[in-house]
Amino acid sequence: MKFQMLCSDLDGTLLSTKDDVSDFTISEVSRIKEAMQIVLVSARMPKSMTYLQERLGIAHEPIICYNGALVLDGKKELSSTFMDIEYVEKVYQLAEKHNIKLGLYYNDEWYVEIDSERVQKEINYTHATPVFRNTKDTIKDWKQREIGAHKIMLMGTKEDADDIFPLLQKSLGLYLHLYRSNDTLIEVAPISVSKLSAIKSLLPNKEALQKVIAFGDNYNDMEMLKFAGSGVAVANGRKELKAIANHVTLKNTEHGVAHFIKEHLVI
Repeated sequence: MKFQMLCSDLDGTLLSTKDDVSDFTISEVSRIKEAMQIVLVSARMPKSMTYLQERLGIAHEPIICYNGALVLDGKKELSSTFMDIEYVEKVYQLAEKHNIKLGLYYNDEWYVEIDSERVQKEINYTHATPVFRNTKDTIKDWKQREIGAHKIMLMGTKEDADDIFPLLQKSLGLYLHLYRSNDTLIEVAPISVSKLSAIKSLLPNKEALQKVIAFGDNYNDMEMLKFAGSGVAVANGRKELKAIANHVTLKNTEHGVAHFIKEHLVI
């Protein structure tokens, strides 16, 4: 099948290291980018994706940020869906009881209360720097601006995350997307959007989804891989994802996406 669009997750998938793509990946993307759209699809904020677009030579393409909550084409905002501030407050109240800190994201804004090892890792991995301020102040500011969160990240210990996750599901699972990105991190997104819904918004019709090939590694990639024309999981991906994928390629650290492109996408 001749694909018209390639959509790839970043962390744990396209990125061979924590913050960059390999020369092999750049070479393979360069080989096919004139024949199909290459769209980066991530939970990251815009500025943490655009430097990778530039590395890959695809800065002219749209990007899907925050698991589909924000879709941009250059400086143009194609769609933006954020969580109402009342839900941000409810997540904050639960987090406070369990000694869990929040990262709050809106467009290219990122707010945390205090510095930590986790925050420093995010800074290093994503090439972005947060504003340090009290979460209550951020909520007050957002209320005045009539905006909410494109993403909430809960940062704690494994034990704290284990304790709070079922409580979040019980109280807010009908209204928000909740998923464990690892043992210590919980990510929250608007319920009405997903990576798949954002991809669909870029297509001319629903039939075009069959001309999409998608790559991923985590739970938030499952819908995208399941309904794309071809879904490819990396070997380091979640077992549930690999079970529903059409193909499994090498690990991200072994440049799995680039290897799959080289072997299967003949231009």
